[in-house]
Amino acid sequence: MQLESNVTGPLTNRDQIWKRFKKQRVLHLFVALGMIFLVIFSYTPMFGILMAFKDYSISDGIKGIFTSDWVGLRYFDEFVHDYQFGKIVRNTLVLSFLKVIFAFPAPIILAILLNEVKSMPFKRFVQTISYLPHFISWVVVVGVSYAFLSADIGLVNRALLEAGFIDQPLNILTSPNYFWGLAVGSAVWKEMGWWTIIFLAAITGINPSLYEAAEIDGAGRLARIRHITLPGMKGTIVVVLVLTIGSILGGGLVGSNFEQAYLLGNSINNPTSEIVQTYAFKVGLSDGRFSYASAIDLIQSVISVILIFSSNFIAKRVSGSSLF
Repeated sequence: MQLESNVTGPLTNRDQIWKRFKKQRVLHLFVALGMIFLVIFSYTPMFGILMAFKDYSISDGIKGIFTSDWVGLRYFDEFVHDYQFGKIVRNTLVLSFLKVIFAFPAPIILAILLNEVKSMPFKRFVQTISYLPHFISWVVVVGVSYAFLSADIGLVNRALLEAGFIDQPLNILTSPNYFWGLAVGSAVWKEMGWWTIIFLAAITGINPSLYEAAEIDGAGRLARIRHITLPGMKGTIVVVLVLTIGSILGGGLVGSNFEQAYLLGNSINNPTSEIVQTYAFKVGLSDGRFSYASAIDLIQSVISVILIFSSNFIAKRVSGSSLF
């Protein structure tokens, strides 16, 4: 009788966990694939950080990352005292801050405007044409920019010349004076519609009865946007803003600074197009100075982490919402 009781008795915690695991095995498989991806492409390359503190040579192979001679902070000091340091740091910060100022609010404004549109077909049409550029690579975007803005064959310059607005073509793609505006404008065009989806989802989560009550009380559209829509989006806005500030040196959330600067940059507009990422890329691959490039990237990563924690702390104190 005791043996039968043990067999038919309640399942142990281990049995329950194993039973739940088998039931959710497909979901665990997806999680495992994601973890493998992170380990291979995010955590394993972190061993390369050692190169920033060593006199590494590509001829030493992977083994050289661990066996090369230590040089301490030599490459960090060299970068800070590089004659281009001031220029590339200025370009990186200015370009990133311009994107935060102009590119970050753009999807919020578009989401609010689309929320006020009553015609669903028109709303879907605007959403579709606004987020499609997100799926176009920066290589294609730069090619389109050359077709429209080139001084020789650009459609914009031809139209302006024929209309008599200018006497000679504008060197938009080569002049240092136009690069920041070109980079910010292309980033807004490419990424605005994609990020609008997130803010529209936040607006969808707002209780419709709040709008109905406000309309009964006589609140106009601007009043409803100010007192209902924007407060309802606050949490999402704060999270996206913290992530944007954290990636401010790379521009990851509002258009890739590296791809724009590398593809649109040239020897003529170099005074405004050369940024930290392109400089590290060039000295790392072109000159073969992998340790020096690793030191530059490590500085950028440390600053990004500090910016994330700082902006999150400030957002939590000011608005009560935060990323973590």
